[in-house]
Amino acid sequence: MSQQSTIVLLPEDIRVKLQELLRDPRVTQLEATRKINEILEAEGHDDRLSKSSVNRYAVKMEEVGRKLRQSREVARMWIGKLGNEPQGEVGKLLNEMVRTLAFEAVVDMAEGSEPVSPKMLKDLGIAVERLERAASENEKRDEEIRKHALEDAADAVDEAAKQQGLNEEQARFWREKVLGVR
Repeated sequence: MSQQSTIVLLPEDIRVKLQELLRDPRVTQLEATRKINEILEAEGHDDRLSKSSVNRYAVKMEEVGRKLRQSREVARMWIGKLGNEPQGEVGKLLNEMVRTLAFEAVVDMAEGSEPVSPKMLKDLGIAVERLERAASENEKRDEEIRKHALEDAADAVDEAAKQQGLNEEQARFWREKVLGVR
């Protein structure tokens, strides 16, 4: 098992201060390392940060930030496109996004140096199974909604045809046209 990062082991308030320093474009990583080490010394902590640990952490945080910005941009684009679409389409998009995230998580775990925990695999399997079940239920519900809407439209056509003086056979003809029968 690999050793935990010294940054992960920092007290929460000091780690937050490091994150603030790393986000400030006026502060270099070397300055951030020096300032955090001064805080650690002043507070009586034995540990110190190395330049390389701060660099690894900064690179990792930048990657996380980049992925977050990218996912927000994609979400904005799709929500803008689907804003007027039926709810089912948004649900399908979200299902597909979660599937993609699950796939990427599995790939990342497989490429990682640490073994994947059986609990994590079990949880991921359960999440995917629930996602697939929800997608199937949504598809069935959408089909039922379409069927009822079509029947309602056929009833309206049948009634309108009769009100316009068409006989029973003519009204049935138009009703069946709406339903796609014949």
